[in-house]
Amino acid sequence: MGGRQIRPARVLQTVTEELNHNVLGGKSIPTPPWYNIMQSVPPAETLVRTVTPRHRAPNEKATKPKNMYRPQKIFYVEDKLRTTFYKDHPWELARPRVILESDGKDYQHCDWSKGLRQPNIPLTGECVVQRQLWLMKNEKLRMQKAYDITRREFYRLRQEEEIERRVALEEAKHVGAYFGKSRIDVSHTLEDREFENWKIWAGKETERQEASRNSEIEDFGLEDVEEDVAEDAEPEGKAEAAEGKKSP
Repeated sequence: MGGRQIRPARVLQTVTEELNHNVLGGKSIPTPPWYNIMQSVPPAETLVRTVTPRHRAPNEKATKPKNMYRPQKIFYVEDKLRTTFYKDHPWELARPRVILESDGKDYQHCDWSKGLRQPNIPLTGECVVQRQLWLMKNEKLRMQKAYDITRREFYRLRQEEEIERRVALEEAKHVGAYFGKSRIDVSHTLEDREFENWKIWAGKETERQEASRNSEIEDFGLEDVEEDVAEDAEPEGKAEAAEGKKSP
């Protein structure tokens, strides 16, 4: 079937004619639920397909245009900055984050010209991305230079947080606080438990292999020889029994 199909464009007209006819006599035909909507907002009748806006210049070397009607990919500079940062700092993704906002406009209260520290916003990788983007747009710095400056500030603030946490822990322990095992201690306990289980399994496996090896050495394969002799003796016994039956 070649050519364009224009039957869908005549659906409204066809249904209108069916509703106006009295073919079935006094029986009423129900109106489709979409009829009034299509009557007030009819579909476009043009068969020309519009080309999506082009955000990038076309390739001059291309002899035949491709994907003219396919929307282009949406690209943001922040995506590239996030990829670079989290590729260099993968453990930042393991830190718990609170994404709840008060009114959804917390970003309006941020002033990235003052640094990574912002009111009511914890220090995360997103702070590094926004600070780096501000330096690139306002200070006209290259991406790598802005990344180095922002990363230096980020390391300094992370170091301050670690020192504060360590001092608070020492002060709490000094006054008698007890925090139990740390994550490293818990992981060491689990590792020791698995190692002990492995030693038990390895001991049993070694004993089984030693017992199997000793049994093979003690009998020197005599059991196999006896089985072969018994198998050879069975046909001879059957042959002698057959000869005894034949002789009167």
